[in-house]
Amino acid sequence: MDWIAVDLGASNGRTILGRFDGGKVTIEELSRFEHTYVRVGDAYYWDVLNMYTNIIDGLRQYAKKSPGAPLGIGIDTWGVDFGLLDRQGRLIGNPRAYRDPRGERGMRAFLEKYGERSAFDITGIANMQFNTLFQLYDMVLTQDPQLECAQTLLTMPDLLGYMLTGVTSTEYTHATTTQLLDAKTGSWSGELLDMCGVPASLFQRIQKCGEVKGELMAHIVSESGLGGVPKVYCVGSHDTASAVASIPAATPNFAFISSGTWSLIGVVTDHAIINDVVYKNKFSNEGTVDGGYRLLRNIMGLWIIQCCKRQWDVETRLTWDEVAQMAEAVPAFQSFIDVNDPVFYDGDGMPEKIQAYCAKTGQNVPQTKGEIARTVYESLAMSYRDAFLGLEQLKQCRIDVLHIVGGGSKNRFLNQLTANVLDREVVAGPSEATAIGNIMAQAKASGAVKDSAEMAEVIRASFGVESYAPRDTEQAMQAYERYTRIIESQKGSDN
Repeated sequence: MDWIAVDLGASNGRTILGRFDGGKVTIEELSRFEHTYVRVGDAYYWDVLNMYTNIIDGLRQYAKKSPGAPLGIGIDTWGVDFGLLDRQGRLIGNPRAYRDPRGERGMRAFLEKYGERSAFDITGIANMQFNTLFQLYDMVLTQDPQLECAQTLLTMPDLLGYMLTGVTSTEYTHATTTQLLDAKTGSWSGELLDMCGVPASLFQRIQKCGEVKGELMAHIVSESGLGGVPKVYCVGSHDTASAVASIPAATPNFAFISSGTWSLIGVVTDHAIINDVVYKNKFSNEGTVDGGYRLLRNIMGLWIIQCCKRQWDVETRLTWDEVAQMAEAVPAFQSFIDVNDPVFYDGDGMPEKIQAYCAKTGQNVPQTKGEIARTVYESLAMSYRDAFLGLEQLKQCRIDVLHIVGGGSKNRFLNQLTANVLDREVVAGPSEATAIGNIMAQAKASGAVKDSAEMAEVIRASFGVESYAPRDTEQAMQAYERYTRIIESQKGSDN
C-alpha cells in the first residue's frame, strides 16, 4: 500500500513515498526542491507555482517506479500563510510570506484598537506578528486591491490541494494557526472577522484530518503518467500537527519539540486551555490530527544558526556535524542570547547581531564560529527550559520525558544540552516526523491502521529513536540562573 506525502517547509519541499506492508512503513524521497520567499521591494512572496510544478514532478517520479497509483496524497506546510482566488477560481498574485512586514504593522494596529487579549480569548492563539489575522488586517487598512477582488481564501496546503483537486476547503489543524478559529465552537469566528473587516464568505468549510478533499484531477493524472486516480486526503496539514502525530510515545505524560527552523514545544491536550497563565507565557492552542489541541510555544528554533551557517558557507562550506563539533570544542555557558528577541527575526548579518547582543548585555562576546554556535545552541536549550517549566505549571505535574522530532532531532549536541538543562530524559526521533505523520494519517484514513495507538506501534517498529539521559545538571542549573538574569535584565532595559 502506497501513499505520497507532500512536505513543504519554509526553505525546501519534498514528495515522499510511504509504503506499508501491514507491519512496518518505509519512506523514500521521490523528489526534493528548494524554495524560499522572494523579496521584491519591501514585500516577501512565495512562488506557489514553482511548488505546484515540483509536486507534479514528484508524481512523475512515482509513475516511473510503479505502474499503478498511490492510494492517496497528503499535503502539509508551515502555518499562517494563504492565497486568494477571484470569483473565477483563479489565483490573485503570489501569496505573501509570513516574514513580510505587513504582519507586524497589522498586529500593532489591531492590538492598539481592540486590546491585547481580544483575539487570544476567542482563539487561544498567542499574538504573533505573522498570524493570518494580522496579515489580513493590514490588507484591510491599506485597502489592498487583491482583497477587494478576492472571493476565496485558502491556506497554503489547501491552496495546493485546490490546484490538485479543484476543491476548496480548509483543514482543521491549519485553520487553528490563523488566529481566526473560535476555540470553543471549532468554527470561524464571526466576531473576529467583523473586527478585522473581512467578509466571512472568504472562508471555506473546515474539514477534519482523515477526510477526503477530492480526487486528483484528470489532466494531472495524465500529465504525471499515473496508472490510476489517487485521492487527496486532509492530513495534519500544519506540518507541526503531522510531526506530533508521529511521536511514538510510550507514556501519555510527555512533552514534545518539533525541531526545525522553528522549535515548537508543547503538550497534547483534549481541549483548548485559555487562561492568564497561557497568555502570559505566550502559549498557543493549535489543533491535533484527532481534533484535540497542542498547547505549545513558538521558539525561533534553528533559524538563528541556519542564518549563521549560510553566512559562514560563503567563506568555507561547513556540514552541520562540523558546526556542532566546533561548538562542543569551546568552553560551556560563556554567553547567552534571547533567541526570541525581534532583532534575530531578520536573518541578515546574524553572527554580528549575536555579538552585538552579547556586548550590549555586558557578556563575553563570542568571536569564533564555535563560540557563536555554542552561544546559539545553549541559549536555545535555555529557552526550551523556560517553556518546559511553563508547561509543567499548566499541567500541574512533573513531565517525565521530552520527545524531539523533526530535522533538528539529528543534532546530538543540542539533544544532550537539552537533556542537561531540563534535567529530563530526551528521546530524539523520528527525524522525518512530518512526512511520517502525513503518511500514517493517510494510512489510518484508508483503513490500513485502525487508530492512533496502532499508528504509534507501527512507527515504533519502523523507525529508531535515541535516548539522552541528563548529565552535568548542577552546572546547567547554575547557568540557567545566569541566563534568566541576563534575559530579564535586557527585557527590562527595552521597556
